[in-house]
Amino acid sequence: MSLSRDKSFLKSGHWPTLFAAFLYFDMSFMIWVLLGPLAVQIGAVLHLSPAQKGMMIALPVLSGALLRIPAGFAVDQFGARATAIVAQIIVIAGLGFAAFQGITSYGEVLAIGVILGLGGASFAVALPLASRWYPPEHQGTAMGVAGAGNIGTVMTALAAPSLALAIGLGGVFGVASGLMIATVIVFALMAKNPPNYKFPQPVARYFKVLKLADTWWFMAFYGVTFGGFVGLSAALTLYFHTVYGLSAVHAGFATAACAFVGGTIRPFGGYLADRLGGIKVLGALYLLAAAALIVLSTGIGSFWPALAVFLVVMAAFGMGDGAVFQLIPIRFGREIGTATGFVGMAGGIGGFYLASSLGLSKQLTGSYGAGFLIFAGLALLAFGGLSIVKHRWRADFTSSGTVEGATFRV
Repeated sequence: MSLSRDKSFLKSGHWPTLFAAFLYFDMSFMIWVLLGPLAVQIGAVLHLSPAQKGMMIALPVLSGALLRIPAGFAVDQFGARATAIVAQIIVIAGLGFAAFQGITSYGEVLAIGVILGLGGASFAVALPLASRWYPPEHQGTAMGVAGAGNIGTVMTALAAPSLALAIGLGGVFGVASGLMIATVIVFALMAKNPPNYKFPQPVARYFKVLKLADTWWFMAFYGVTFGGFVGLSAALTLYFHTVYGLSAVHAGFATAACAFVGGTIRPFGGYLADRLGGIKVLGALYLLAAAALIVLSTGIGSFWPALAVFLVVMAAFGMGDGAVFQLIPIRFGREIGTATGFVGMAGGIGGFYLASSLGLSKQLTGSYGAGFLIFAGLALLAFGGLSIVKHRWRADFTSSGTVEGATFRV
């Protein structure tokens, strides 16, 4: 991006709202996956089975996926600012309960997990809030800045296990509650609804995109890429501890490295898609992810080679996220906000499936291999689906004029 375009971007929108959206998204994603890095300690305290641990870390992912739809609906009806504030207050209440009352049963853990899912639903609030302040030529940059908040998963993996050792599980939830209180105060002071976006919006418009076959294709494709990223981000602390005997803290460090790679490499996937074509890049990444998952399913005897393969998997999924969202604006144009909500929901559902299936695989077979192998099969199915639609998409997308005046490759 040239210096003149940088200046144009800074002047074209509302940077306090953009920062508020980033902060809200970052802190919400940090809270969303909180149970994953704490799974070792919580599992030990409550004597949970592998399947119960898998469900515990997967339920917030599923909750976050499903709550993206009502969150997006609330944005259209009441505005993004009010929706974000209410969601943060509910999360603070849940964290406060866990901090002061403690978690004494598996049922309480699952209830907290559902509430933490509101952190994952922030995807459907923060991104529209930021992007609608900016003209079309800068919306990609705005969404990239706001979406960088997914690095919050790294912060959780790094800090949560160490904090749990130092101040206890209740103390971790207390610190998280305090951080969210500070976040909602900053957000309320800085965020403003975009002046050119009117609400409430017609309800029928919100579900119009579900009538399009391409919406379901994108949901399937993102269910594998983002599902792989967030599912592994939630599950790997427990995996490294169980399989390689790492302490909760060291397992958290390893998970943070994987989440950092998957989160920060996403823009590079979009860059490659712009240069080489989103369909070509996405297909290659599905094959790479499937191959690496198949290797993991065989069982790798030592930690460092396994970590290297996990980094490959997370890089493939992270770049795949960027490639998917290179294609979505080309296809949907004005309907991008609504389509993003449903596609994002599918990504969370994919993460729930991966995280829960790993625990179930361990419970039933004594190994995580089957869970990795099945998800590798899903990546191959996604590659097959992409092969089915690619010729039509290349013809339709490049001739439809959906993105006026733009030069792009599919």
